[in-house]
Amino acid sequence: MRFSPAGDPGTPDARSATRYLVWLAGRHPVIFGAGLALGVIWMLAQALVPAVLGRAVEAGLAQRDPDALVRWSLALLGLGLVQAVAGILRHRCAVHNWLGAAYRTVQVTVDATNRLGAALPRRVAAGEVVSIGTADIEHIGGAIDITARGVGSVVGIVTVAVILLNASQPLGLVVVLGVPLLMALVALLIRPLHRQQAAYRDSTGRLTARAADIVSGLRVLRGVGGEPVLSERYRQRSQALRADGLRVARVESLLQAAQILVPGVFVVLVTWLGARFALRGEISAGELVSFYGYTAFLVSPLRNLTEAADKLTRGHVAARRVVRLLRLAPEFTDPATPVPVPAGPGELADVRSGLVLRPGRLTALATATPQDATEIADRLGRYADGDVTLHGVPLRDVALATVRERILVADNDAQLFSGVLRTELDPHDRAEPGAVAAALAAASATDIVEALRGGLDGEVAERGREFSGGQRQRLRLARALVADPETLILVEPTSAVDAHTEARIAERLGPARHGRTTLVCTTSPLVLGHADHVVFVEDGKVVAEGRHEELLAAEPRYAATVSREEDR
Repeated sequence: MRFSPAGDPGTPDARSATRYLVWLAGRHPVIFGAGLALGVIWMLAQALVPAVLGRAVEAGLAQRDPDALVRWSLALLGLGLVQAVAGILRHRCAVHNWLGAAYRTVQVTVDATNRLGAALPRRVAAGEVVSIGTADIEHIGGAIDITARGVGSVVGIVTVAVILLNASQPLGLVVVLGVPLLMALVALLIRPLHRQQAAYRDSTGRLTARAADIVSGLRVLRGVGGEPVLSERYRQRSQALRADGLRVARVESLLQAAQILVPGVFVVLVTWLGARFALRGEISAGELVSFYGYTAFLVSPLRNLTEAADKLTRGHVAARRVVRLLRLAPEFTDPATPVPVPAGPGELADVRSGLVLRPGRLTALATATPQDATEIADRLGRYADGDVTLHGVPLRDVALATVRERILVADNDAQLFSGVLRTELDPHDRAEPGAVAAALAAASATDIVEALRGGLDGEVAERGREFSGGQRQRLRLARALVADPETLILVEPTSAVDAHTEARIAERLGPARHGRTTLVCTTSPLVLGHADHVVFVEDGKVVAEGRHEELLAAEPRYAATVSREEDR
């Protein structure tokens, strides 16, 4: 089930973040409810121990009744067993809830990034998504985890307050009035902590994004000598993050101190009052022992409540980031009533440019400016809005899943992921036997596999960093060929390879895509010479079509564009 917070799209408010945490808790209602119940039982067992201990002292020792002493000792043993069993089971439920909330957040985040698709890099910084998957899930899991202990602590404090009110109204009033007052003092730290944590989280996301950009463009930076400039900017951002972290640490240190000081002051107060009442004879020795036990017990629930305030604040800040991502709407959605597209190959036409792809042909698109080729490819693949038709049916009226299944756009922004190379080339394990080898041969990438330890079963590092730019480009081409879509659009598939490799790819690409519709956006004469049909675009419009040799002879603008490619 997908989380869909109510309200208008945009930056989520506090309610939507709270709603998201409630939604996470409701994903596993049995385990979450069991955790709450066990937390209450666990804390109640602890709260009743001082009362039973006081009765054992009063009835068994003060009145010298061995039978009463045995009975209350057995009751004390029973409470200890209940506390131990409930504590173990509560902890298991807490771990389950922590993991469920954290990894459910990972799932909905991945789902959101998939829905955004190609729009993701334009809408969200990479560092923001990385921070959600690293830091935020820990805080969200912690917020769900602390709920059981927090509820149990409230019940425990209420139980002790009722017992103390029955035994001594002044002591009971100290608890009833003192606990809310102490929590109000702690709450004064929550608002600045919330604000500082939000600022720190924003700085972390920006710095992570900058680090990712630097790493991905490191080779280019070294080539143009931009390392010192980017290094200095990163250092400045890092110092700003450090300053934000110090501000958070100051507030957190006060909160941590309050977790110890506030319960300690409260315990001292209750103990002092109980001792005075015992000296005046207002309470018995057994009740005094119970009061000491209550004061020792109250340290635990009070610390749990302050810890809950801290973790819920962190979880709320993290949940706001997640909800912000979930609320981003994709640029393109399915039409209200999708129109079916006839089966089999059909003409794919871009009305704006006048480009028409005939089924079963290898078409090359040469443009005077690379931007024109990118825009046309995006429109044909429904990554940008435009008047594009398949079988005469407008693509904007077709379900996106159908468009993605039948039309594949492969450009040089695609990434190689870490894992087994065979799985990287055929992620869905649908290729026919020998299809992967044939695709590697067509992409002139067989030598890459042979050099990789383990071959197709070898491990690929993140982003394929062990490969050169040309090798990554050939592997991306092989992956596109293995997918074998009805229509394949390749954007500059040979821009990073040498001339000999490019010639082999150009010669093999046509036979590898025989009977399938293929568009290659390129100005390489080697590729253009092997195309069945060449289309030349200038200023976003088709100005000439024909064979490569015909256009060279008849169209000076085409010849000038291709000549610039040859002169490089």
